[in-house]
Amino acid sequence: MAMSTAMPPLPRAMLIDMDDTILSAYGRPEIAWNTIAEEFADELAPLPPQQVATAVLAFARNFWANAEAAWRMKLGEARRLTVRGGFAALAADGHPALSDDLADRLANRFTTYREEAIFVFPGAHDAIDAFKARGVKLALVTNGAADMQRAKVERFELTHRFDHIQIEGEHGFGKPEERAYLHAMEALGVTAKDTWMIGDNLEWEVVTPQRLGIYSIWIDVHGDGLPEGSAVKPDRIIRSLTELVPDPT
Repeated sequence: MAMSTAMPPLPRAMLIDMDDTILSAYGRPEIAWNTIAEEFADELAPLPPQQVATAVLAFARNFWANAEAAWRMKLGEARRLTVRGGFAALAADGHPALSDDLADRLANRFTTYREEAIFVFPGAHDAIDAFKARGVKLALVTNGAADMQRAKVERFELTHRFDHIQIEGEHGFGKPEERAYLHAMEALGVTAKDTWMIGDNLEWEVVTPQRLGIYSIWIDVHGDGLPEGSAVKPDRIIRSLTELVPDPT
């Protein structure tokens, strides 16, 4: 639900995240893992697919909560590691052992499933085009590997929509490093007071940008609300980029 503070006029510049802000990419991993586990149900037997999916998801969440940034450049390898980790946790609980080969095939299928399932959120292209038409300078600021993220930029027709495209794997730094935001603002020729940051990650798109004086907008596409007990206070909460487009006057 949007916060009740009055909407400021559009800024001179926006830094916009890509995955789960413009594109539906990595949200709801439990649905993806359950879908994949069902596909492999015969090979996972006698273990129920949902139990395997739950174990893999638990291991993956713990892994990513503590992972070094370098793993974002090696998503395929990280996924194979996390499925093997989930399998090992099940075996440690006394369940039948599942092979590394099966783990790797599950992980690789997860990667292709994710790629197949990505789509542009409804209205996102139009919203970005509306910002540009109103003279807002736009930077796409995304973490991840160069080849994978650049392929998404091209595939989903984002190249011409932005004045500056900043991919972690191409630049050698990414969110939440302060220079990721400073570099993007420098590329657009703006300062923090002229800039909004929009994205779905509270640490990357709210905490650090706010520290730099950037107006920080958290996109909560599923309407889940802030995590319980969260001390983070976004300047605004939206569910779609379309909410930021001013009404025609």
